[in-house]
Amino acid sequence: MSRVFILSANTTLEPYPVYPLGMAVIASALSQEGHEVRQFDFLASGCSEERLRTELEDFAPDFVCFSLRNIDNVDSLSSENAWYLAKAREQIGLLREVTQAPIILGGPGFSIMPEEILAYFEADYGVIGEGESVLCQLLTALNSGLPSPQILSGHTDRLCGAEMAAPLFEQDLVEFYLAQSGMLNLQTKRGCPFRCTYCTYPTLEGNRFRPRPPKDVVDDLEQAIRDFGVEKVFFTDSIFNDPAGLYLELVEELLRRDLSIHWSAFFRPQGLGREELSLLKRSGLYAMELGTDAACDTTLQGIKKGFSFSEVLKVNQACLEAEIPCAHFCMFGGPGETLATVEEGLGNIEQLGAAVVFAFSGIRILSGTELHSQAIKDGVIDAEASLLKPAYYFSPQVDPEAMNAMIFKAFQGRRDRIFPPSAGQEKLAVMQRFGFRGLLWDKLISFPQKVMV
Repeated sequence: MSRVFILSANTTLEPYPVYPLGMAVIASALSQEGHEVRQFDFLASGCSEERLRTELEDFAPDFVCFSLRNIDNVDSLSSENAWYLAKAREQIGLLREVTQAPIILGGPGFSIMPEEILAYFEADYGVIGEGESVLCQLLTALNSGLPSPQILSGHTDRLCGAEMAAPLFEQDLVEFYLAQSGMLNLQTKRGCPFRCTYCTYPTLEGNRFRPRPPKDVVDDLEQAIRDFGVEKVFFTDSIFNDPAGLYLELVEELLRRDLSIHWSAFFRPQGLGREELSLLKRSGLYAMELGTDAACDTTLQGIKKGFSFSEVLKVNQACLEAEIPCAHFCMFGGPGETLATVEEGLGNIEQLGAAVVFAFSGIRILSGTELHSQAIKDGVIDAEASLLKPAYYFSPQVDPEAMNAMIFKAFQGRRDRIFPPSAGQEKLAVMQRFGFRGLLWDKLISFPQKVMV
């Protein structure tokens, strides 16, 4: 068996500090196979190169696994200052100074553009997608002196939900993230069957939902509450409310166990009514992040969301009636966008009332997506263009500067309307300094007091 050092390379606090769940899952899988594992979170270390160097020298690993969560912050108005790969390559350089152990790349950021990132980092190996099984196979091959491809994929033999490793949480890391963000994160299922043109989830996790058994998820929650005093959790599924209603089985298990937990997740704004929201709220749901993604039917169709804005309004109204804070994330400038659709979309957003709306200008183009092909077809980028550094799709029919000015004007004076995203980060940072923890945007919403008669 091997000594495996796992490094979470993330250095950003945006939108809030997020526990390195992928590292914890890989650590669990390796430990179950008998490997000796040490987890190191660069962010939790205070981004200290000295601490990283000391930990590496002390552990003397046989292999180093390098987890890359994000490439950039997908904000066209600040992405020049939020490109994370240069800093990550510096970490790779430090690893090379301290150890001769092979470096194996992984994580969602790496899996989006594996060949380019492997070459940019000059690493030894890479694992695409989920790594619990394929990483163990790679280590076995290398320990046996057998040849292996430089890049291996976890896509060919995807795990069923019951096979997915439970995360191996570290006490000191949990304490750091609870102090910073007030919550832990868990995944209840992997995959996504929808075909949004800009999205990489189906590529990373597969095009169908693979849920973990509800009992396993709630066991993890129960342990987190018992061992670490966790009070809030965010479920990191691509979409929590799958159309088949598997998420309701998890909610019913939460209610059956009667856990004192508050939770949030990322939802598709479709098929959620009073009955479902009442059940979710009773189980501990306290806020919802909604993947609305565009603000009118033309642009929703342009990115193939598969629902209309009238459905968004219906879900939003149900949330308001249930007094569940919700946040919508909307991208302007996508396929089919014109200044007329921008105006229509801003009018639609006004109908959302007491909800938070985060607006983005342009859509980050990622390799292998349908949007990538459309960007080439529309002349937005060249077919040979590298996407290692951020490139954004803007509809040829829209002037980005005029579009941005319209969004600024429509959002002016509304604390629950955020544009550009960096403005939201500034607001959240102020709230953090005043001691607030959690999602924070939910504090921007207040529901009218009910009069007792």
